[in-house]
Amino acid sequence: MGRPARFSTDDLVAAAVALAAEGGPAAVTMAAVARAAGAPSGSLYHRFPNRPALLAAVWLHALESFQEGCRAALSAPRPLAAAVDTARYVLEWSGAHPDLARILLYRSADFDEPAWPATDRARLGSANAEVGSLLAAVARGLREPGEPEDRAMERVALAVVELPLALVRRHLRGGRDVPEDAVRLAADSAERLLAPRPATG
Repeated sequence: MGRPARFSTDDLVAAAVALAAEGGPAAVTMAAVARAAGAPSGSLYHRFPNRPALLAAVWLHALESFQEGCRAALSAPRPLAAAVDTARYVLEWSGAHPDLARILLYRSADFDEPAWPATDRARLGSANAEVGSLLAAVARGLREPGEPEDRAMERVALAVVELPLALVRRHLRGGRDVPEDAVRLAADSAERLLAPRPATG
């Protein structure tokens, strides 16, 4: 019976996440991760055949952690509540997981997505498509009479993705924690942008 592995895949990904959060994708090299984990390089190459596969693991770990709660928030039965809950969630999750949030402030292309293994690129596409579908359903539910579908989608994306991420970026890139006030600001902004307007005339 063989000895259990001394360094798990989770250990190695955690070391890579810490490097990426501190120094960006360029800091994640096979040698740097092995040193940070205190692992022989063979342990790393046994699990990740090359650097793009390692970068994929880092990005997908961060993304899937974020999207699990995001899907739940977007699935709320009332569209406005779903949007507001999602805007709030972006800030709450980022405050609870600042290293992972710093990674998601980059793009997957910054983590060499075109060179990822095909299975990892498919995993990314599937995850993003599921969240995109939920976001589109919320936009349909909040579409105003006569409003083009693409404009409704733009309003929802602004309220629940772009503005919350701008708040996250402001604090995390400035070396600060995400404050509770930012959570409330994200939720309040989403509600103001998306609440039905009173009829006029």
